[in-house]
Amino acid sequence: MAKVSIDGDRLIVEIEGLDKLWALKSRLAIPLGNIRGATSDPGIIKDPKGFRSPGTRLPGVITAGTFHIDGERVFWDVHDPANAVIIELADERYTRLVVQVPDPRATVALIEHAIPVS
Repeated sequence: MAKVSIDGDRLIVEIEGLDKLWALKSRLAIPLGNIRGATSDPGIIKDPKGFRSPGTRLPGVITAGTFHIDGERVFWDVHDPANAVIIELADERYTRLVVQVPDPRATVALIEHAIPVS
């Protein structure tokens, strides 16, 4: 599970509990100007993941860590796809973040309202 918040001009994603171990990451800080958008999509879990490097994948249990597919780097931290939020990024190490949050609708709204209008 991840905790998503806004701190000034950055989106902060805090990986919680043992997921820090499985994902091999505890915190991501992304400038708001590098966020293209956020959506909630439980079906994302069915998408191909590519190869993990580093990370953990036990189908039906957890997908956590960095995955590479089609030249893109995607960060995952999902146990329950019903609570998955996809955060699309530009000009970042990751192309997208796929994280499980307690309230996907509220998280998407928080991100969408924080993104600077171009």
